[in-house]
This record gives sequence, C-alpha cells and structure tokens, in this order.
Amino acid sequence: MPKRQRHQQLSRLLEENPFLTDRELTRQLKVSIQTIRLDRLELAIPELRERLKLMAERSYDSVRSLPLHEVIGDILDLQLDKSGISLFEISDEHVFSRSGIARGHHVFAQANSLAVAVINDEIALTASADIRFIRPARLGEKCIAKAYVRASGEQKGKAKVEVFTYVGEEMVFQGNFIIYRSAGESKT
Repeated sequence: MPKRQRHQQLSRLLEENPFLTDRELTRQLKVSIQTIRLDRLELAIPELRERLKLMAERSYDSVRSLPLHEVIGDILDLQLDKSGISLFEISDEHVFSRSGIARGHHVFAQANSLAVAVINDEIALTASADIRFIRPARLGEKCIAKAYVRASGEQKGKAKVEVFTYVGEEMVFQGNFIIYRSAGESKT
C-alpha cells in the first residue's frame, strides 16, 4: 500500500477508534510497529496515552456527584445527564494471581462509578444494579466503559443509566443502574 494511502487509512482508523494501540494498528494495516510509529510521527499523532490525556482534557463536563479521584478509571468523555466514557487498565492488583483474570468487583466498580459520575447532581447514589459479566477481563487489558442516561426524572428522584464495558470491540460487561438523585428532578 502506498505511504499516502496508508497515512489516510491510519488517520481514519484512529478517528473511528482513538483507543487503538500501535499493535492493533499493525495488524489492521499489515505493517511493522516501526512503520506505525514513524507514520504517527509524520502525521503528528501522539501515542495512545497522550491521545487519551488530550481527550480527557478537552471533552468532559465536571463531575458533580463525587470527587474525580473516586471515579474508578480515567474519565475520557463526560456529558452530564447524557453519556460518559472511562478507561480502566487491568493491572496486577486487580487480578487473581493464579489466573490473571480481573476480580469482578473492579469491573463493576468502573461501571458503577461512571453511572454515578454521569448524573448532574450534587448527590447521586446507586439504588439498584442489574449486571451481567459477558467474559472475564484479563491482566493488561484496557476496559472502556460507556454510560448512557436512558431516563432522567421519569421516576421522581431517580435516573436510569445503562453501561457497557468493552475490551477492544468485545463486550465484557453490561449493567443497568438506577441512580438516586438528591434533587428529584432532571437537571437538563
């Protein structure tokens, strides 16, 4: 594939999914990792960590319902009472030592804290959660949780939030949360 065409495809892939690693790009574009890194340099596209930091800095509202340090994972995008995205990397302290499989409460905590963080209220607490683990998350995997506020204020004082967690394109967790709001009405 000609360099110009590869650059266009690389830009398009990262525009569609900014969470792609250099390794994943090598598989999709069928080139070496050195080629991907050189192409990114030429196109002034930062590495994954820097792309995530930039996304986080420019594209989210302020969390109102809990201190930012209490959110499990890094908030990448937040639109209060609408949607949110967080990233949580599974490391040694999150897994069972024998299997390298993440303890479920860490995956749940990411989804739950994002469901609370997306609520535009001073106080937001989980009332109930209907959850499903689709497959285990493993050491080194990056869990991307996406939260969507489906109903806010239909039931007085409650909001419905749906959260899907992915590793790459594969869903690993799904949860439907009912979140108590202190104000009892929608803030939108």
